[in-house]
Amino acid sequence: MKRLSPFVFLLMIAFNSYGQDKAIDPMFIKNLEQKIETHLNFLSKENLDLIINYSKNNSNINEYWDNNRYNPYPIPIKNVPFQLLFKDSLYSSPILIDKVITSRYGWRNSRPHKGIDIDLVTGDTVTSVLNGKVRFVNYSSGHGKTVIVRHSNGLELVYAHLSKQLVKENDLVLKGQALGIGGATGNARGSHLHLEAVYKGNYINPEYLFDFGNENKIRSNEFWINNKWTSPHLHSSKRQSEIIIADSFEDALNQKVAPVKTHKIRRGDTLSHIANKYGVSINAICKANGIKRNTTLRVGNRLIIGM
Repeated sequence: MKRLSPFVFLLMIAFNSYGQDKAIDPMFIKNLEQKIETHLNFLSKENLDLIINYSKNNSNINEYWDNNRYNPYPIPIKNVPFQLLFKDSLYSSPILIDKVITSRYGWRNSRPHKGIDIDLVTGDTVTSVLNGKVRFVNYSSGHGKTVIVRHSNGLELVYAHLSKQLVKENDLVLKGQALGIGGATGNARGSHLHLEAVYKGNYINPEYLFDFGNENKIRSNEFWINNKWTSPHLHSSKRQSEIIIADSFEDALNQKVAPVKTHKIRRGDTLSHIANKYGVSINAICKANGIKRNTTLRVGNRLIIGM
């Protein structure tokens, strides 16, 4: 079937809406032109290929597909190098302004911060970093209004603290396409985008995968990821970790990861008691956790004992 030209399509809609005996508002025409251009662009060969590829049986896409659970994977891969591949060399910035990271993946306030926080103002548009399929659109405890997009390599990117979601579950989205409006819903101190990178239940340091500079580079087409990059307690939320890409299984094995002890805070614990128990100084515990001697210890949180 021959596709109608945008001009003919425009006239058909215009006459159908207004009738031949009524004047046509120029703004109505302009809005129609924009809508037509958007639809025709979406039906480009690249985007049709995307639709076809995502419609095929793809184990990375369909595995444990669940629109209701934040993390549908029952058992994440742990402490073994696993491979993650990218076809693209560039990503699309999740915000339309300069990217300023205000808090990094790592240990923060005696708790793991499993993503990065990117500064924005409530009302700013949040867009998809890569082509993908929307798996989760819901309100998540702590994260507020959230959108999760799964990509063809199995990676999921989480966009949290939104004030409004603009997509639906199972939608196909293109990189750069609007997913929501930034905000401060959930447990957020001020408006920002909380961005997580998750592979089959493993929370990966997003800065290991993506260079958040101005060039929007994916750091490699092949990553081998060990527990150094899936363990927030090995990083500080206040500074960027040194990035050394492992592009083979052997490289990932050779990246030495020093074991780190943690202590789960129980009722009645004090810094003095914990320091004596593990044979370390109070100052060492404070430095490792970014706390002070008079910081209140919250039951259930964990303290890093040594780095």
